Amino acid sequence: MDMSSPMSTVVQTLDGPVLAVLAGTTAPLTGRRIHQLARTGSERGVLNVLHRLAGTGLVDAARVGASIQFTLNRDHVAAAAVLQLTELRPLLFDRFRETINAWDVQPDHASIFGSTARGDGDLDSDIDLLLVHGFDDPPAAWTDQLGDLGDQTRRWSGNYLQIYDISRAGLLAHLEAGEPIVNDWKSDAVRIHGPEIRTFIHRLTHQESA
Repeated sequence: MDMSSPMSTVVQTLDGPVLAVLAGTTAPLTGRRIHQLARTGSERGVLNVLHRLAGTGLVDAARVGASIQFTLNRDHVAAAAVLQLTELRPLLFDRFRETINAWDVQPDHASIFGSTARGDGDLDSDIDLLLVHGFDDPPAAWTDQLGDLGDQTRRWSGNYLQIYDISRAGLLAHLEAGEPIVNDWKSDAVRIHGPEIRTFIHRLTHQESA
């Protein structure tokens, strides 16, 4: 799945970015503004898509002065499907939450970071998952869970899972060494399980110093 444009998994034409813009707001927008927000195609191409979608009733077109403004017709029977397609990335995060929350061996913290968290990945991007645990020697059940999650992720999204599996002691060592990846975790991480990463790091460092 292209994390920068998840709708392209199903809609690979210019319709996808146009519908994504309209689904993101209830405010009327001109074709020029929709083109600016979609950041793809030509303005003429976007207008052609809008007028064609207006012909189906999925998009409302209203003349305001010299311009035409467009909105998604949320009463249309297809609107619910459009809105769900714009939520594929959050739905993927929910899959991770449901799965990890059901694990027999729980992590202390789990979060997705990197391009998937930022929403700027592409079809070839891995999904980066940070897992923090309290084991010196993780049990076999833990390792089995990670392998299963990798297989599930591939089925859910078509992307490979890259797991950053680290102990609490290992996280402290990263902090002490000033590892750059820690800044990525702090800035990008989408919480999946446990406290937010900044809260978790704060608690961990204060426990260590106590």
